[in-house]
Amino acid sequence: MANLQTSIETDERELIQLLLKRQAELNSLLEVTQAINKNSSPSVLFEMLKVILSVHLKIGKMRLLIKEDGYFYCATRFGGTVEGPKVLQQMCHLLQDTATITALKAYSHDLISSYDYFVPVFNKEDSQAFVLIGNLDTNSELISNPELVNNDLSFIQTMVNVIIVALENKKLFKERVERELLNRDIELAGEVQNMLVPQKLPKTGTVEVGAIYLPNQNIGGDYFDFIPLSATEYMWCIADVSGKGVSAALLMANLQASLRAWASVEQDLAKIVERLNKIVVSNTNGERFITLFLGRYDEKSHLLEYINAGHNPPILVIGDTVKFLRDGTTMIGAFDDLPFIRTGKETLSPGNLIFNYTDGLVESDEEDVYISEEELVEHLLKHKALPVDELNKKILQNIKSLHKANMNSDDITMLAIRIL
Repeated sequence: MANLQTSIETDERELIQLLLKRQAELNSLLEVTQAINKNSSPSVLFEMLKVILSVHLKIGKMRLLIKEDGYFYCATRFGGTVEGPKVLQQMCHLLQDTATITALKAYSHDLISSYDYFVPVFNKEDSQAFVLIGNLDTNSELISNPELVNNDLSFIQTMVNVIIVALENKKLFKERVERELLNRDIELAGEVQNMLVPQKLPKTGTVEVGAIYLPNQNIGGDYFDFIPLSATEYMWCIADVSGKGVSAALLMANLQASLRAWASVEQDLAKIVERLNKIVVSNTNGERFITLFLGRYDEKSHLLEYINAGHNPPILVIGDTVKFLRDGTTMIGAFDDLPFIRTGKETLSPGNLIFNYTDGLVESDEEDVYISEEELVEHLLKHKALPVDELNKKILQNIKSLHKANMNSDDITMLAIRIL
């Protein structure tokens, strides 16, 4: 009878201990969940995990390895001799395909067998993390009560899984916020860039000017400007900045500001281009370049002066003949000092047309389309009598239709100027 009473008391004591242990596990999960909800940092979550494993489960050695960009790294650890990154990577390689909780003492690899258990964490059949635990307290239930091993190891797996999922969600949320901020920045940059592009161009008087500006993305690397210098003198520029995106747009904005500043104080086109080259080299350290065409027309003398800095040569239409405006220099931004500069000069007459464009009009890498200068001249002569805005539209429509291409692999800018 006494033995029966003792057995009942032992069972009751073990049941109470088990219930207390389960309550401690639930409390630990609750604390970790609350920390996650408070957006605690990864270091706080890892520290909580270390306390739970070392104090509550009496684990003497632990390594938590998490996969990031295809590689495992040691996120947190305690106890034992510290292994180097190469050793841990080797252990990861040997264990990463193990999908179940596994005892390691019988493992043939000495370093792996120095641990007691391997606890993997999978997400959609993909290994996300795993825990190596060892140096268990001899009084730990993991040792003294083998029947509780699976439960305690499953608790560790659940705890780590909760933390890994939280970290992944936090990472995804951060990436989404950064992406939304970037998209907003791009939208704002596009709006600013559109403000820099001339909104009104002269249609009467001594010149008729029309333009099409089609950035490939929200923001582009093309640039054009038409600047009245006086009542009888005009300057214009068309340019293509290497690359795309925000950096190209910023460089374009800087080019416009610099050009307008120098155009107001300097008459010599060559000196203006030299200044622009130095500014671009200084801002980009030679990592980007700009092709541009800079022209200035004086309606009193009918003189056009221009410099072509490596840009697609504008086409001067005189009656039924054409001339390509090629004189100038190399692209700006590629050399500290431009190797040569030749200023081109032409005398213009009423009816003459100058057609400026960027390479997006004649090249589409994605569609393997290349428009020759001869073909472009055919389109231009065919529609030369149209108002300049209609002229630009017709040329673009003809190219798209003839080649069955969208011509949208790059920015497209067209600037047509007719002398009246």
